[in-house]
Amino acid sequence: MDTQHPFAKFIRTLGRGKQGSRSLSQDEAFEAMSMIMEGHIEPEQLGAFLMLIRVKEETPEEVAGFVRAVRQTIQLPGTIPAVDVDWSSYAGKRRHLPWFLLSVLLLADNGIKVFMHGLQGRKDNRIYTPQVLQYFGIPVCKSLSESASTLEQNNFAYLSLTQLNPRLQQLIDLRELLGLRSPVHTVARMLNPFDAPCQMQGIFHPGYLDIHQGAAKLLNQPHMAVIKGDGGEIEASPDNSCKIYSVHDQKLTQEDWPELLSKRELKPKTLSLDTMKEVWRGQAQHIYGEAAIINTLAITLYTMRKHDNREGALAMAKEMWNGRSKDPL
Repeated sequence: MDTQHPFAKFIRTLGRGKQGSRSLSQDEAFEAMSMIMEGHIEPEQLGAFLMLIRVKEETPEEVAGFVRAVRQTIQLPGTIPAVDVDWSSYAGKRRHLPWFLLSVLLLADNGIKVFMHGLQGRKDNRIYTPQVLQYFGIPVCKSLSESASTLEQNNFAYLSLTQLNPRLQQLIDLRELLGLRSPVHTVARMLNPFDAPCQMQGIFHPGYLDIHQGAAKLLNQPHMAVIKGDGGEIEASPDNSCKIYSVHDQKLTQEDWPELLSKRELKPKTLSLDTMKEVWRGQAQHIYGEAAIINTLAITLYTMRKHDNREGALAMAKEMWNGRSKDPL
């Protein structure tokens, strides 16, 4: 009688060695992650599985299967808002202020509904989105239902992964125990619970660009862009060129956008959220910050197909920035 645990087959597939191991198919990844989400595995199996995937790096097929499985566990509200953009925020900022948040608020200010999800924060020296929103007086939602109603009222809502999917948050928290990130970080970024037609992704390691792109295609995401953003967030550094990996109606593209600024800006000695508020209100100027806002916004508008070329998207972004409502912050 075979008494082997049902999950053992996935570990065996991944861990047979150089000659015998292979990546999981999308269906196998779906089955494996379904068992993980339902708690039908042992702790030792979970650690082995996550680290085996980490060592070889996840494939687009595995990520797509994992995302499909996690999406099945998300309890959506009865009324789902028509969200335009799904925006993940899981990295936090360390070198520069999180200027991308002002790009998002500009989108909302112009009637574009953006749902953002991410980490509540870690005990490190980074600035995380909930901290900034609290400083700006923008409420952080406590559920998907609250997010849905907030989106209808304000065109923007933020929900931490802790509330979006507690089990997935538990898996991400294993980073402190295992000492390494796991494929769960990739999966969380791609959840898109409200099925927005446009999805924006930011990563730190360039090697993951094609993984996100390939997974988005397999998940039939209409429009998606992934960039190596500053600190791993969706923020296009204006003093560096930006490589954009996109999916548009199942077509994969790669584009290079040149830097906006002619010289490299020095990392500021200190980061103060007061600076962001002053720049938004027009009380101060910040060459790097304003260029980062416009560059990030332009890439988003381009991904949404609001304009069909870089120059037009940048012009539209500048117009939105110059015409912003300065009162909310």
